[in-house]
Amino acid sequence: MPMVQAGEVQLGWREWGKGDITVVFIHGNLASKDWIELAAPLFPSGLRVIGIDWRGCGDSDRPKPAVDYTNYTMQQHAKDMLAALDTLDINYCHLATHSTGGIIAARMLLMQPWRFGRVFALDPVTPLGMAFNADQIGLFRAMMASKEVTRSVMATAASSLFVPESMAPNKVPQFRPGGADIQALFDRIIEQTFGVSEGIWIGTPVNLTRERESRELESRMPEIGHSHLVLWGERDGWIPPADLHAMAAAMPDCRLVVVPGIGHSMNLEMPALYAGYFGAWFGGLAA
Repeated sequence: MPMVQAGEVQLGWREWGKGDITVVFIHGNLASKDWIELAAPLFPSGLRVIGIDWRGCGDSDRPKPAVDYTNYTMQQHAKDMLAALDTLDINYCHLATHSTGGIIAARMLLMQPWRFGRVFALDPVTPLGMAFNADQIGLFRAMMASKEVTRSVMATAASSLFVPESMAPNKVPQFRPGGADIQALFDRIIEQTFGVSEGIWIGTPVNLTRERESRELESRMPEIGHSHLVLWGERDGWIPPADLHAMAAAMPDCRLVVVPGIGHSMNLEMPALYAGYFGAWFGGLAA
């Protein structure tokens, strides 16, 4: 897998398509660039789409986390991505984000606003951050220790793929019939997720909580003037819709669309639908 130098770390990256329009995909927590693997072949021609793994995820380096996880902050991830774009000689691009990739992108947009055009945000963690209590962080520690726990929790991020009754506590999530390619990707993603750095498992919820408590980015949302299309799956139990409404109200050019029947990860749950929205947002852009 190709690697790109980003400061002191090397990040895994992957490219789909060729064209004059470049879109960079910033994935979510415990995830990787591969989360758009099934959707990418359905993107319009003329787009060059690049996915880059965070430090600690996917194929990227896994630096030892600092005691306070300060080398795995959202700001650090944003700096890594900007450095990777420098190395790849990408001076201007658009962004597609998922989940925690949303707040990383917000920091990128504020650091170097001239470098970016449109943003397509799927179930994003907003600039408000998120709050995790001790029990929730304990769940992440339990996930670190058990692949079965990891699979059960990750299933809640793609809930429409599973039989609802199998999602109850102490049950093993069972796939709905059909969708062999999606099931195979999900199973591979679980293997990948289980190997992420502690700086991701624990550092992400710790640092997202700090973002929420500091409110540093809350007052800066009006500065983010880039056109945003934000999708929220109505079955998403991770991202509070109130945060998305606050984001849409505060940003000058931000449209929020609620998508029925989908959970937190349309890119996994319904790749063709995700590709349709993606193409509609980026496909008509002029070079």
